[in-house]
Amino acid sequence: MPRHRLILLSGWGVDRRIWQPLDDFWPEHIEAQSVDWPGYGNTPALPENATLEQLASAMADQLPEDAVWVGWSLGGLLASALLDQLPAPRGLLLIGAGERFCSDDGVSERELASFRRAFTREPDITWQHFLRWQAQGEPNPRHAHRQLRALLGDHASADHTTLSQGLDWLANVDNTQRLQQAPCPVIRLIGEHDPLIGASQHAQAVPLTHSGHCPMLSQPARLATVLAEQASAFAAKELV
Repeated sequence: MPRHRLILLSGWGVDRRIWQPLDDFWPEHIEAQSVDWPGYGNTPALPENATLEQLASAMADQLPEDAVWVGWSLGGLLASALLDQLPAPRGLLLIGAGERFCSDDGVSERELASFRRAFTREPDITWQHFLRWQAQGEPNPRHAHRQLRALLGDHASADHTTLSQGLDWLANVDNTQRLQQAPCPVIRLIGEHDPLIGASQHAQAVPLTHSGHCPMLSQPARLATVLAEQASAFAAKELV
């Protein structure tokens, strides 16, 4: 069976360590590589008020066209935004992500604005709150939160400027047209109990059962299998 390459992209306030639970479950034909966005881990940060063009330039070597991009949450939003900035990948898999972050039946613009104000006042406490928030849809939220803390520690690996930039992208990036005219196949995967995603987005996605916004924590074996299956499906379409 031919090998398929996956590039794994994490979400707001979370670096590539979030993907570690999948390490033991990848099929042999999958080459999975997690990468950090600028400003996370040891990756140099972008300048303040960076543009998507600057993000694309920084990520060009990390997002090859001979791979499937897998974007989770903000990672999915940004991966979609880069479709018209970089050569198209073999496919795009979005986990817990739609055209926009805010929606009338999910996280509202008012809720995100309130969260941004809280982050400005108390960034570290607000980041911790977000970890608890996104764990709420998992079968055992307390266990999922402990997993997040064990993987990420007590502080985000990105500085406050990088995190603030991410919140700005969450508020303002709209990929509706990009995804309607996507230059590659796009599949959406959403945990059936994801607290951050509205019902209208669920209707357009492949459901991930028994999981919320963090299926890599609650269902790592199942998620690895689904991602591998979708990557194989993308490759099969190329041969048709």
